Amino acid sequence: MDEAFELGNRVRKDFPILNRLVKGKPFVYLDSAATTQKPIQVIEAIKNYYETFNANVHRGIYSIAEEATAAYENAREKVARLINARSPREIVFTRNTTEAINLVMYSWGQNNVREGDMLLATEMEHHSNLLPWHILSKSKRANLKLIGFDKEGFLRLDELEKYKNEDVKLFAFTFASNVLGTINPVRELVKYAKEMGAVTVVDAAQAVPHMPVDVQQLDCDFMAFSGHKMLGPMGIGVLYGKERLLEEMEPFMVGGEMVKTVGFESSEWNDVPWKFEAGTPNVEGAIGLAAAIDYLQHIGMDVIRRHEIKLTEYALDALVRIGEITYYGPSSPEQRCGLISFNLKGIHPHDLAMFLDNEGIAIRAGHHCAMLLHSKLGTVASARISFYIYNIPSEVDLLVKSLEKIKRMLGI
Repeated sequence: MDEAFELGNRVRKDFPILNRLVKGKPFVYLDSAATTQKPIQVIEAIKNYYETFNANVHRGIYSIAEEATAAYENAREKVARLINARSPREIVFTRNTTEAINLVMYSWGQNNVREGDMLLATEMEHHSNLLPWHILSKSKRANLKLIGFDKEGFLRLDELEKYKNEDVKLFAFTFASNVLGTINPVRELVKYAKEMGAVTVVDAAQAVPHMPVDVQQLDCDFMAFSGHKMLGPMGIGVLYGKERLLEEMEPFMVGGEMVKTVGFESSEWNDVPWKFEAGTPNVEGAIGLAAAIDYLQHIGMDVIRRHEIKLTEYALDALVRIGEITYYGPSSPEQRCGLISFNLKGIHPHDLAMFLDNEGIAIRAGHHCAMLLHSKLGTVASARISFYIYNIPSEVDLLVKSLEKIKRMLGI
């Protein structure tokens, strides 16, 4: 087997859940685009926090509070290094990608967008990077326009040309589509935005966990991603923002911790990034995310990317050979992230997912929080398989075997 596949076999021992049975069958997890499984190292880091230095951060002057604060801020530094931010001050902890994008919409959008301004997004956006702009365009009476995609799943970049002379304030787009798998040319899109004078918001939920990402090289203004999609716990997300923009923005929420001074009639906000982190933060989430980053960087993000390219190529070839399957997005595995959305003729994706669950195989089925995208594809739903570092070719073989079984049962 190709050395690119060695990674999955090497790391599986670190993921306890992969040893369980489902419906009496070996568990095959193919839904990492929704959330990833957690290695024992992340689980132990969270356990160690609660067992040895559980305390609130930034507020106590006793030993374990100082330890908790140091661990929390160390996590921020690790995130900054992972994406090559200029400073940890450009890293705001949120609950998830969704909250991070909403933070931009409320804290930047509500104070910078005016009536008649134009907002751009794309037709391949997850609802998290589309619905906030619906709200903003409605509340500000701005114009929201969407860039389309072609039959191969690539953005129609030529459509951007017609907006170059418009007063475009914001361009929001996904780094990698959670349905099509398409990896968009982020640097090129940022360049377009700058020429239009627009601020960029990049949904990187399906990118940062899977490949090297350098925000300085990309030059984007904001980028959002989630910890639970990169081996970390749920409830911790990240907003990267250029420091000058964060300095100018008003807080998303107010309360404890995010304020310097409070008077009878006015208050002075804390410095960035803390002015955006009101209340008790998710300390365990940050510590778990830090452990996840350590784990991923020990492997190497370039190694992870190569593994997923090979596995995606293997799966695409296998699905095509089955027949009666329509998959969506680029045909080249190098141009997509490690997921494949498809439909099998004659069966609804929900029914397909239930059948596969009886075989011990977990996949996603539905519109994947991208109803507009599915509408453009001419379907209401799709089945989706998605990979991560712990997946191996034999799991794809089991999937294929199960799909062939259902074809025989249905006479397809």
